Amino acid sequence: MPQSILIIEDEEALARFVELELTHEGYLVEKAFDGRDGLQKALEGSHDLILLDIMLPSLNGLEVLRRLRREKKTPVILLTARDAVMDKVTGLDMGADDYITKPFAIEELLARIRVSLRKHEKAPESDLKRLSEIVLDPLRHTVTVRGNDVSLTSREFQLLEYMMENEGIVLSRETLLSNVWGYDYMGETNVVDVYIRYLRQKIDEAYDLKTLHTVRGVGYVMKSE
Repeated sequence: MPQSILIIEDEEALARFVELELTHEGYLVEKAFDGRDGLQKALEGSHDLILLDIMLPSLNGLEVLRRLRREKKTPVILLTARDAVMDKVTGLDMGADDYITKPFAIEELLARIRVSLRKHEKAPESDLKRLSEIVLDPLRHTVTVRGNDVSLTSREFQLLEYMMENEGIVLSRETLLSNVWGYDYMGETNVVDVYIRYLRQKIDEAYDLKTLHTVRGVGYVMKSE
């Protein structure tokens, strides 16, 4: 199925030019020429990416982005003036994925679109790991609880993924060390206890869940409440 891109740009000639190029590349394109219309289409539609000009009538692009991020995580590439450094910084801080300055080469814009879309590709539903209200996406390397992103270090993610793969199985510290830290790990086994505590703080305690259980004298098990 073709990917869908929303262009929010008040320069109609530029919007039309970009639309033609994107259509030629096989994308489905929708356009809006002011901020309010663009925000409405962004919130009501199911676009794969949004090209958002900052200088827009009725509602500027940064305000569109701010309101959009309350409800959606659709990838956004900002279209900015060459000297608008603070707008770029503010936009990135507010959740934009990238920016490109005007005038731009269409080849560069297409490349940035491809990169942003690849970064936000969703794992097939069969690849997602679920336990209770936790969803782990191994391809995007993300974890959500009740739809909220949970920020994990690489090691925390690996530990959580391994335990979710072995739901209901009691895993000893040695088993976790071998499979998460590696067979050649030479450190203390209590590193497992430390990382289990980190996961409990970020998931169970933060969201009032009971998924990580201690089996005294044996190890740990992850299971639904």
